[in-house]
Amino acid sequence: MKEDFLHYLWKYKKFDTLHLKTINKEAITISHVGHYLELAGPDFFNAQITIGNQKWAGNVEIHIKSSDWYVHHHEKDVAYENVILHVVWEHDIEIFRNDNTEIPVLELKNFVAQETLFNYQALLSPKSWIFCEKQLKEIDTFILKNWQERLFFERLERKSKPIYTLLEQTNQDWEAVLFCLLAKNFGLNTNGDSFFKMAQSIPFSIIRKESFEIENLEALIFGHTGLLASDKEDVYFQDLKFRYFYLLHKYQIEKIILEPVQFFKHRPDNFPTIRLSQLAGLYHCHQNLFSKICKLNRVEDIYKVFNVSASRYWQNHYQFDKESPKKKKSLSKSFVDLLIINTIIPLQFAYAKSQGKEFSEELIHLLENVAPEKNATLDKFNSFGLKSQNAFETQALLQLKNEYCNSSKCLDCAIGISLLKKEGS
Repeated sequence: MKEDFLHYLWKYKKFDTLHLKTINKEAITISHVGHYLELAGPDFFNAQITIGNQKWAGNVEIHIKSSDWYVHHHEKDVAYENVILHVVWEHDIEIFRNDNTEIPVLELKNFVAQETLFNYQALLSPKSWIFCEKQLKEIDTFILKNWQERLFFERLERKSKPIYTLLEQTNQDWEAVLFCLLAKNFGLNTNGDSFFKMAQSIPFSIIRKESFEIENLEALIFGHTGLLASDKEDVYFQDLKFRYFYLLHKYQIEKIILEPVQFFKHRPDNFPTIRLSQLAGLYHCHQNLFSKICKLNRVEDIYKVFNVSASRYWQNHYQFDKESPKKKKSLSKSFVDLLIINTIIPLQFAYAKSQGKEFSEELIHLLENVAPEKNATLDKFNSFGLKSQNAFETQALLQLKNEYCNSSKCLDCAIGISLLKKEGS
């Protein structure tokens, strides 16, 4: 037995409310269970309960055993002086307030149906991955769809927090924020932090000014990620290095030292040189990029904006000084999908929220037209019967696994609650 299950039982009144009595045989009538608090202090605030002939308004505290009151030292905390009912699974000791009045106790195990306990035990049966893995196929489609929407927007709320932090750092410059976010995502997991720090360290006003000349953009971006730190005979390398030091002097930019970018374990198309050149190409092709993409709600239009390639030099290079067969290195559809999921959607959400606009349906519709992501977590859900059809569904499932399943928060999850409410409970 876990305390969060008792919270669930009390919150949803999943017990025999018609015949409730305290351990002293006084009848209990619940007018209002109170407001569930997950902070310090009693579990339910401002409940309304009649015990015997006396109506009470106050707080409800819930424990597995009555003696947990003293284990948790509530007798020393004035926040618990207004507890009007102590709800426990097992009563093992009387509890008194500081004025020596006894706190009424409801021993809940005497009023909970066996079917409810069975469903709870079935939900939390031994797992190989998540508790409800064998029951996922039973979930009602309507419940699942509504829960996916809630999960999706929870995930967007989490992703938007760094955006608001960046806004403060950039003096509310949405274009600068977009540049930083795109840089991070162009760097993928391996080089994302280095690319992000590079973007933060170059005032975006300079990116704007130099965006008309691709070589200058590449010089700034390559130089600030340390790719121009060595000496090479390559003519293009030497040209970029000259431009970089010229631009440092021109704009009085402080040279920074970052962790070296990584080539190891990357496919050549994901080499930092190629991704940085594509990022430079994007800003060379599009001035006021944020103003363009914040209005886009069709995947096809986003693909058009991101239809950019690495510069001419990189058509037959992956690294400086090493020529390779000629290939136009454009952003792939799958890579742009990642940008939509991890940059564009969170940014559109944060911007709409900052403007007090409702943009929920458009964001869902947009992601429903993006291919589902692929990773080990989603493969697992698929094996248990939850197959994602699009990126909206994969984002919801990732939120579910990371924020609920991994923390065993089944009683805060719509899927877990629906399984507990199966017929007979």
